[in-house]
Amino acid sequence: MLAALLYGQENLRLEEVPFPTAAAGEIVIKVGTATTCGTDLKIWLRGGHPKMPQPPILQGHEAVGEIVSLGEGVTGWKIGDRVVANNSAPCMNCFFCHRREYSLCPNLVFNYGAFAEYLKIPSPIVKHNLLAVPDDLDNALASMTEPLACVLHGVACSNIQPADRVVVIGDGAIGLMFTAVIAQQSAAEVFLFGGHDQRLQIGEKLGASRTFNYHNLSDVPASVRDLTDGWGADIVIEATGIPTVWETAIACGRPGATINLFGGCPRDTTITVSTEQLHYNSLTLKGVFHNTPTFVREALSLLASRVIPFELLISYYRPLKDLEQVFENMKNRQAIKVAIEPG
Repeated sequence: MLAALLYGQENLRLEEVPFPTAAAGEIVIKVGTATTCGTDLKIWLRGGHPKMPQPPILQGHEAVGEIVSLGEGVTGWKIGDRVVANNSAPCMNCFFCHRREYSLCPNLVFNYGAFAEYLKIPSPIVKHNLLAVPDDLDNALASMTEPLACVLHGVACSNIQPADRVVVIGDGAIGLMFTAVIAQQSAAEVFLFGGHDQRLQIGEKLGASRTFNYHNLSDVPASVRDLTDGWGADIVIEATGIPTVWETAIACGRPGATINLFGGCPRDTTITVSTEQLHYNSLTLKGVFHNTPTFVREALSLLASRVIPFELLISYYRPLKDLEQVFENMKNRQAIKVAIEPG
């Protein structure tokens, strides 16, 4: 079968690889749609990811498809079922899982290879994070379950209260999802900062109270203070994964603010934090990673409800053979998410 493998920085190759075989507890799906995301782009640009094996490695982690093979012992599923699989599952037996801190599980089983004609789903994911796709939900929307689950986890960890003023920094898919979920689920006022006017317009459609292109601003934290009676935002969500923007996010918060440092930065990077500001302003800095089985289910339910027009995030559809050009387009900010259809 045809699949995308990463060999290093911006080195993606489409190759023929063996057809996957379902071992005990596993399934194989025929991929209908696999959506791209900012993490895929970062992996391609950086040549890897801290949670991935070293290249060459199969790429893609957001996929919907039909079951074509069931391993021994798999129950509750049948050939032809249309499913979405989260790209990971916790062990459910460790210290962190017993505390329901599933995203911190040191035994998380991750799965990559969605940019292919077929995808094998490991047994722990089949057991804990494989869901049936509702009949009236199309593949492209259902495949966004994983990133939306991460966002729902991030929102739940952000301590957002009614009438809060929330700053979201980043107009990629994750920043736009944060904007949409916060606007829909709370009475908070959302200010979205990004660098692309068309994406900011989508942010307005998704519920942002106001949007700002940082290219037109000399000082983002000062602009935030102007919006908030001189104090700064109650909540700040950082969704770019750039260390300097992490520092900007911290500077945007009021005394007592919660700063959610959600965007994953490159390996071995650091930031500088003022100890005086952190201590005397009683700031809460939070790193929030990944998702949990509960949020995976909530994400699929939210997508199926259609109360938020997440289809606005799909820039276009392309066959698997165009994947490298898709990443080039994403690098140049010419696409948000792209639905890859292996055919």
